[in-house]
Amino acid sequence: MKIMLEKEAENLLERNKFCVVKRKFIKNRNQLEKTKLNFPWVMKVVSKRAVHKAKIRGVITNINNLKKAEEAFRNLKKIKGFKGVMLQETAKGQEIILGLKKTPEFNHVILVGAGGSIAEKIKDISFRVCPITKKDADKMLNELKIRFNDCRMKKIAGNLVKLSQIAKKYPKIIELDINPLIVNEKQAVIVDARIVLE
Repeated sequence: MKIMLEKEAENLLERNKFCVVKRKFIKNRNQLEKTKLNFPWVMKVVSKRAVHKAKIRGVITNINNLKKAEEAFRNLKKIKGFKGVMLQETAKGQEIILGLKKTPEFNHVILVGAGGSIAEKIKDISFRVCPITKKDADKMLNELKIRFNDCRMKKIAGNLVKLSQIAKKYPKIIELDINPLIVNEKQAVIVDARIVLE
């Protein structure tokens, strides 16, 4: 089993025409000054350890100047297994979770639901067996308690169909989590991803 770090997972999704938030991988503090991302930033630890970043306080948000960025970097550098940080521009909108899971019964299944930190608490999720069509994606979204306007629904449905095709292209994927996908009127953008391979 191989766990792809966030950087690798997001690069794979970007190569497959998913929209990923503007970001930069930073190994040392001096690189912060040369970063051309727009404030405010989100800074996330990149670690050798397969631990959820929130559980190790590995995510710092609302970084709106270089001084705060340097302080955040110093704090994250103390985390065990530190390899660097992922700097991201801050995205705003509804937070959605998308995922793939390989099962003995159905091979790959796909899911969509309420994302972000509330995902595990409210468990507002819909499942289907891959592959799915646009019609299937629309039905999945209509099964959720959360609601979307037509513009956002179209963007999420497009990402769901595309994700279902990833399962066929990469059959060794055991799990793929996108949490969150942030959707607004302009775009649906991935801000965090994790992939587990056989």
